[in-house]
Amino acid sequence: METEALEHLVRGIVDNPDDVSVRSRNLRRGRTLEVHVHPDDIGKVIGRNGRTATAIRTVVGALSSESSLRIDFVDEFNRRPRR
Repeated sequence: METEALEHLVRGIVDNPDDVSVRSRNLRRGRTLEVHVHPDDIGKVIGRNGRTATAIRTVVGALSSESSLRIDFVDEFNRRPRR
């Protein structure tokens, strides 16, 4: 449920919604959702001072029943996750 909600939220923000994908990974410390967007859209998803990313994490966290859910925004151009 969180994956679909996250993908829906991000698609509404970006200019290239067809390039949005969310991948779920189960790690030792909990589940991580990796958001992949077009390189031109990473700034929109993160927002000024990370405010948009924080808001997305808050909304999806409220929907989640997991306390250890983590959301990483992956910058395809730099090939490393942003927090």
